[in-house]
Amino acid sequence: MKQIPGKDKVLSMLGLAARSRNVVSGGFATETAVKSGKAHLVIIAEDASDNTRKKYNNMCDYYEVPCAFYGTKEVIGHSMGREERSVLAVTDEGFANSIQKHLADSK
Repeated sequence: MKQIPGKDKVLSMLGLAARSRNVVSGGFATETAVKSGKAHLVIIAEDASDNTRKKYNNMCDYYEVPCAFYGTKEVIGHSMGREERSVLAVTDEGFANSIQKHLADSK
C-alpha cells in the first residue's frame, strides 16, 4: 500500500473518528447522513467510479456539505480498519473541521 507524504494526518484523523463511531461509510449510510443533516464532511476516494464521484459531489453541493476527493478506496478503508470504501461521511463537527484543515495543509 502506497502512503502519500503529508496525507497521513488525514488518515490518522479518519481512524480516530471511525474508532469513536463518528464516521459512516458506504453508499447508503453516507447518503442517509447527508440527507438527514448529520454529515459534516464527505470524503470520496479518488479512484471511485465517475458515477459515484458525480452523485456524491452533487448531493453535497445540494445539501451544502463540504466534500473532498482523497486517497484510494484501499487506503481509506484501511485507515478505518475495514475493507475498501469509496465514500464516507464524518458525523462529528470537530473531527470534520480538523480533517478539512489537514486536507488544506496537504495541498
